[in-house]
Amino acid sequence: MAGSRHLRWTYMDGVLVREMAESDIDAVAAVRVRGWQKAYTGLMPQTYLDGLSVEEDAERRREFFSRGLGDVVNLVAEGDTGEVVGWSCFGPYRDRDLPPGDAELYALYVHPSLLGTGIGRALLDETRRRSAERGFPRLRLWVLEGNARARRFYERAGFVTDGGAETYKVEGAAVPEV
Repeated sequence: MAGSRHLRWTYMDGVLVREMAESDIDAVAAVRVRGWQKAYTGLMPQTYLDGLSVEEDAERRREFFSRGLGDVVNLVAEGDTGEVVGWSCFGPYRDRDLPPGDAELYALYVHPSLLGTGIGRALLDETRRRSAERGFPRLRLWVLEGNARARRFYERAGFVTDGGAETYKVEGAAVPEV
């Protein structure tokens, strides 16, 4: 849709969701790293979480931006003063066990001090809208099995588990996803 890259979408008082710009990278890295450190405490080794660096994450995001994003869409939520307070990222579903055609929510994080304020819902709603606009019939995601808060959030938004499960290792510790 021509011009949609600059469309600002209002979800609730003071929250705007828009496509991420390169100038948002540092703020997104801070939201992402602080989000991991809050959400995954007790689910991943604490030494790993403590070692996460906003600066290193920002550098990786700069590399992604410099290579081009392809089919990946990054959205940010702005607070009432224009600061980035949330981030989501989606694109084509990556699991080769299912037929192609669905979208995948790769990430959704809100600044930990603003959890429960509707920012995550605004990002999810706009992610759904934009993925449907791109012709994806479904939006899928993976969530850490033990992340009860995130699972409740997604279940309230209408997501259901499909029985898929996968475990990966972080510093030798098993981290199961559903």
